[in-house]
Amino acid sequence: MKRLIMLAALMMLVAGCSNYKVKGDMDIEVQDFSHENQRGEEVSLEDLKGSPWLATFVFTNCNTVCPPMTYNLTEVQKGLQKAGVDDYKIVAFSIDPDNDTPEAITEYLAGYDIVDDSKWEYLTGYNQQYIEQYARNSFRAHVKDDPNSDQVIHTTYFYLVTPDGHAIKSYDGIDVPVEVIVEDLKTLGGEVNA
Repeated sequence: MKRLIMLAALMMLVAGCSNYKVKGDMDIEVQDFSHENQRGEEVSLEDLKGSPWLATFVFTNCNTVCPPMTYNLTEVQKGLQKAGVDDYKIVAFSIDPDNDTPEAITEYLAGYDIVDDSKWEYLTGYNQQYIEQYARNSFRAHVKDDPNSDQVIHTTYFYLVTPDGHAIKSYDGIDVPVEVIVEDLKTLGGEVNA
């Protein structure tokens, strides 16, 4: 019996030594991409590898949930700064790419108190059909253009992505658990400034 207990304890210890220790509600390999950000630079999945990131789907012309979601991302970033976490990115995929030019995105983000804009990658430069499929395949996220308005129907989640490009956890982007997200990014990144 003692050996069985020791073996079980050893197995739990070994299981706990995996690369990423944050338990999540998903494990999906994020599909490769390369898109233009708000600064007019190309950003790819490969560029993001090595650091954890928080992903979401928003658009600048949104008149419902995107403004509070974007505000909540700034609150997450303030929490990360306060905790001394420096190894992360915030990646927003535009779900209205025809209207969300780099200039429109830059103007939109200027309305928020962003403590370090170098950590933000707000991506665009693809078509509507692409982003609807990409959201579904990489994050199980629902994105659908509304043919009866200038709005886009979408989920309101933030997604935690590991440094090797797996979406492993989702969070409510409206009633956002800032402390939990900060701790999860801190755990995945491992880089904390004193």
